Order: sequence, then C-alpha cells, then structure tokens
Amino acid sequence: MDRRSIIKHAGIAGVLAAGAAPAVHAQAAIRWRLASSFPKSLDTIFGAADVFTKAVKAMSGGKFEISVHAGGELMPPFSVVDGVQEGTVEMAHTAPYYFYGKSPAFALGSAIPFGFNARQLNAWMLHGNGRKLMNEFYSAYNIISFAGGNTGAQMGGWYRKKIDSPADFKGLKMRLGGGLVGEVMQKLGAVPQSIPGGEVYQALEKGTLDAAEWVGPYDDQKLGFNKVAPYYYYPGWWEGGPGIDLFINNKAFDGLSAENKAIVEAASHMAHTDMLAKYDALNPTALTQLVAAKTKVLAFPQAVLKAAFSASMEVFAENDTKNPAWKKIYADMRVFQRSQILWFRFAEGHYDNFMSTQKI
Repeated sequence: MDRRSIIKHAGIAGVLAAGAAPAVHAQAAIRWRLASSFPKSLDTIFGAADVFTKAVKAMSGGKFEISVHAGGELMPPFSVVDGVQEGTVEMAHTAPYYFYGKSPAFALGSAIPFGFNARQLNAWMLHGNGRKLMNEFYSAYNIISFAGGNTGAQMGGWYRKKIDSPADFKGLKMRLGGGLVGEVMQKLGAVPQSIPGGEVYQALEKGTLDAAEWVGPYDDQKLGFNKVAPYYYYPGWWEGGPGIDLFINNKAFDGLSAENKAIVEAASHMAHTDMLAKYDALNPTALTQLVAAKTKVLAFPQAVLKAAFSASMEVFAENDTKNPAWKKIYADMRVFQRSQILWFRFAEGHYDNFMSTQKI
C-alpha cells in the first residue's frame, strides 16, 4: 500500500470514527408549516398535503418535516397566499383561482371556464410554458409553485331547483370556487358567493344559498349536499381539470439545499399524481350511492353551456384589456389548448365515447 493510499484510508477511518459523514453534520433539521385552504374532513384534496409531507420526511430521512394545518387553523382558508408571501408560514396548499381578486392571472394556474382538462393542464405545466409563466407571475408575491394535485373534471353543482335554461340562473345565489366563474355567472344573472367548503352545507340548508358547487361525488357525498339540494348537474364547465398547487415562500425555498429542493419537487409529483388517481378511484362508487339515494343527476342543457361559453369569452376579453399578466399567460394557454383539443378529438375522444356505450 503506497503513501497516498495510507493517507486516504486514514482519512476515511477518521470520518468513521467520528460517527458520521461531514455532510450529515452540516444538514440541520428543517421544520416548516403548511397552511391548507381545505378542511381535514376531505381526505382527498386535503389529504394530498399529507401525502406530500410524508414523502418529504421519508426521502430526507426524517430531517425535513412539514406540519399540515387545515383551513382556519393558522389563518383563514382564503388568506394562505398572504401567509406565504409574508413568511408567516413557509408554504400553503390551495387552489390558485381562489385568489382571482388579487389578480385574474391566479386563475390560469388552476382552472378557467372551458379550459384544460387534467391531462392537458399537466402537459402545459410540465412540457409547455405553464409552470414557467406562472412562477414568473408568482414571483411578485414572493412565491414559487409546484403541482399539488388535480381533481379531474368536476361536477356542475347542487341546486334546489332545476336548471332548464340560462334564465334559471337569474337571481340564483350560488357558492362558486373562484372569482372568475363568479364574473361569468353574473353575466348569466346569478349572484355568486365565496364560501369555504366546510360552510356550504349549512348555507344550503338554511336557504342562504340556492345552489353550490364543490368538487365531485366523493367529496360532495361526504359533505352531505344531497340532503339539502336534490338536483346534481354536470359537467362543471368552469373546472375541466383544476390544478391544486403547493405555494412556497421564495426565501424559504432558496434556503434549502439542492438535495432538499429535489425532494420537494419529487414529493410534489407524488402528491399530484395521487390526488387525481384517488378521485378517479372513489368517484364512481360515490356517484352510484348518490343515485341510489334518489339524487337527480342531470346534464346541463346545451343552451346553458352555449350561454356560459359566450359569457366566459366576454370575461376573458375584458381581462385581456385590463391585466397584462393575464393577457400574456392566457394567450400561451389557448395556443397550447388548441393543439390539445385537436389531439383529444381523435384517439382519446373516440375511444372514451365508444367505451361509454359498451357493456363490460
């Protein structure tokens, strides 16, 4: 054994004698807090934050822990962006369109009426300009975003009366998930209400609301909406595939090691994939049970969809004229969506249409 080998092995022995590698000593334990916009009762949409934090802890060997706090525990559900921006918490799990009032561009990171389905949004975010453009926009709020889930196409909500034409929306007090669809519904004559999911049942029961939308059969059944509103409409044309995001304070994220940044990104993909898969697995049984419980599941008439589409295009054009961030991101989104719609018309669309008529 030559002199260099002796020195090399002596150095390794010294490290082993110390009980740990120098890199391990350098990594202090990290403790973050995550503020959710969702109630704990929803194991699907709230549960994605748990999937994420457990993955972070496991991949970091327990050195990076993030506590999850349901909507209202640390701050109101619709205040989590402020919390992350100001550094009150390191991160949040939320639907970006909740913050349309801050800027219309927030909605483009989640869902807009007649926008992407879940797979198309994923394609734009990962292999188009979506995530890049959204993070450029979020940087003004001291935030970087990562994928945190998707519900898939949602249902069109619960109604105390039938919707036979666009005229039936006039004067209708309806809980809606974001300000953008609220502006569209106002053009149809509805009176939009912004209420956290955990408070919707009581509002429907008391008649404070005439209608409400949340997500889909599994969550809606758990919240008991079928007990206070008999008509369940589809599709949720304002949420063809809404993305749920993990928002992280830029300073907190920049302070992470390269390894922990990679862990955050990998864990976000795990949570993102798991949420959609869970909804797809659970919604069919829940819908069957709702129908068995006498829920009237109805499709929106074509006249309603066409009126909603026209109203949506009006709102989008208005946003183009008054919000540069919206205009830039929206233009890119629509270019990408046109090619997606063309592709889905062929293999995906025809396959799904055929299978929906077969007995297996």
